[in-house]
Amino acid sequence: MAAYRPVPPRTGTEGPSRVNAPHPTEPPDPSARPARLSVGVVGAGRVGPALACALRLAGHRPVAVSGVSDASRRRAERMLPGVPLVPPARVLELADLVLLTVPDDALPGLVQGLSETGAVRPGQLLVHTSGRYGASVLDPARRAGALPLALHPAMTFTGTEVDVQRLAGCSFGVTAPEELRLAAQALVIEMGGEPEWIAEEARPLYHAGLALGANHLVTLVAQAMELLRKAGVEHPDRMLGPLLGAALDNALRSGDAALTGPVARGDAGTVAAHVSELRKHAPGTVSGYLAMARTTADRALAHGLLKPELAEDLLGVLADSADAAGGAEGSDGR
Repeated sequence: MAAYRPVPPRTGTEGPSRVNAPHPTEPPDPSARPARLSVGVVGAGRVGPALACALRLAGHRPVAVSGVSDASRRRAERMLPGVPLVPPARVLELADLVLLTVPDDALPGLVQGLSETGAVRPGQLLVHTSGRYGASVLDPARRAGALPLALHPAMTFTGTEVDVQRLAGCSFGVTAPEELRLAAQALVIEMGGEPEWIAEEARPLYHAGLALGANHLVTLVAQAMELLRKAGVEHPDRMLGPLLGAALDNALRSGDAALTGPVARGDAGTVAAHVSELRKHAPGTVSGYLAMARTTADRALAHGLLKPELAEDLLGVLADSADAAGGAEGSDGR
């Protein structure tokens, strides 16, 4: 494998940012750039093919991909046409840079198995995209001579070509040995992203923060649309779009100071009416509403948005509602 020469960090004097520049529509001539790498993907889920496409646009060369399910194999054929589908060990045999894009729980066993069977080659860049794990999960491969990198894109993926465009400006949670920090940074920048350094021991907390924000947001939005449909709103997505966009922008700019609504105002009667209606029309949403309302009340109170004299009645409503919900669950033996 040719020595990989990482792109040096930007100093702010080189002109327009690499991240703000559009991706080229055609891959650049690999001969025009030094140390282009052959790229392999183990696990053709939603993430791996998109990252391989982004690396191809940077001049690297996808050479092999592995996938188990029919969906993953079709995805690989669509997004990486002409790249052969082969077993994982063969991917490592062919590639200088290997993306391990498998589910978190499968990653340690995969790394151990590939290392024990001699599939890992000295000097090979081994990159996983798990948010939960840092570089240490790759220790078995590192002992075999691999160069371990943890590059987690903080982005939701669809498994389609649009994912490549979304990588522009996307933050990556990066964990790597000190001697590989420049290489990690270079790869992230080449994919259009921005590296954010995460300590090894902070990876689970980092991932929990992302899951709390992104995964739970999808659940909340889906529930909100269901409630609006039941209330007779014909196009709940159109109604929620501007509202949620403004709320997200305000929250990112101002944090807890952006809190609004009946909980932050201490409107205990309104909250009680909400709970009553949810019990009638969408009982599955009650526990989530109460949990988020209690958390919102605590934060609003701590930041001086909720007046203490109003908080008492509000918290009483939430406590009574929670007790009533618990009693209802227990009444049928659950």
